[in-house]
Amino acid sequence: MMPVKTGGAPLALRARRRLNAPAKGLFIMTLNLHIRGAILVAVAITGLVTLASPARADRCDDSAKELANQVDRLKVNFRAANVVYLTHPAAKELSVACRGDKYSIELYAKGDRKPKPEFFALVGSMAAIVFTVTKDDTTTGATRCLKRMGLLRGDKISMRYRRLNMECTRTKTDASIAITRGKDE
Repeated sequence: MMPVKTGGAPLALRARRRLNAPAKGLFIMTLNLHIRGAILVAVAITGLVTLASPARADRCDDSAKELANQVDRLKVNFRAANVVYLTHPAAKELSVACRGDKYSIELYAKGDRKPKPEFFALVGSMAAIVFTVTKDDTTTGATRCLKRMGLLRGDKISMRYRRLNMECTRTKTDASIAITRGKDE
């Protein structure tokens, strides 16, 4: 007797496939519809949120513009990555940086080895605007940090003043201060 060929595989193979195949019942089909519906709703909500939210400028840009508007003779120079570079006659180098590993925002200033009172006032007013602390407190902290460097304490000072981390360094030609606030504060 010759096997009868039907459209594809022999009957025994078709029966075996059906026996080993997973059951496609009402629960499985309903579950597939619920998952598809949930994905569709999530995509629709995500699309609406992205279209409805306004475009926001970076915090560094906002801080730099506010500094330029509030501090006399301070100008925004250029931006590179997360750093905005500023210029002022009382300082050799100024910058505002955002989103570091250990800080949310950083203010960096470099001046002469023996800083003048104008430099202290500039750093104090900039830190007061960026970190929303009083100008007297930030000026006092910057002055203490920069004046502590010397023969007894060395050329690198780290201190904490009014929840601000201050790190002052000095070389043969200039002195610099970096003021940061931690991410958790």
